Amino acid sequence: MRLRLSGHSDGCVARRRRTPPSRHYRREMARPRPLPIDPLAEAKRQWLAHGWTDAADGMALVTSVMRAQQLLLARVDATLKPFALSFARYEVLRLLAFSRAGSLPLSSVVARLQVHPTTVTSTAERLVRDGLIAREPHPHDGRAALLVLTESGRELVERATQALNADVFAQPGLSRDDAAELVAIVARLRKDAGDFADPRPQPEAL
Repeated sequence: MRLRLSGHSDGCVARRRRTPPSRHYRREMARPRPLPIDPLAEAKRQWLAHGWTDAADGMALVTSVMRAQQLLLARVDATLKPFALSFARYEVLRLLAFSRAGSLPLSSVVARLQVHPTTVTSTAERLVRDGLIAREPHPHDGRAALLVLTESGRELVERATQALNADVFAQPGLSRDDAAELVAIVARLRKDAGDFADPRPQPEAL
């Protein structure tokens, strides 16, 4: 499950259940103040003016994707904040909830989230500390650890998912056709960069 909006650090988790603020409030808090000009268009103009013509389109692409990530991550953060979850922590909970047994080896979580093992280990330790998952010995491999979703973790991730679906994923800021086209373009970029071998979902269940 690669939901990643990468580069996001793992924050602290509050133990109390709080009433989430309204959807309108979360959306307004995540909305940036518009600038009078597009700074990325100005950057491209400067690239062209300095004679870096061959690199101008690529610069505009890279910086546009990076800025879009920042905007989307701000919306995700605002939505998850009432649940005291970072997106890194949410991803681990959601991945475990998708699995049939509600548990996965730590190595499988690392592979599916495509992040460094140290990052997942740190995130898992905080989730364990807050009672959202348990860390148990692997039944068939004494050297491996098994991450197990608790009932508290399942309840929390389901509520957080409902909020993300309503506030972000169902309203990404693009039309359905534009969103599908953008996903296909980014998938080609990711595949060419060696991110995966086949864009289709893998047949085996979690």
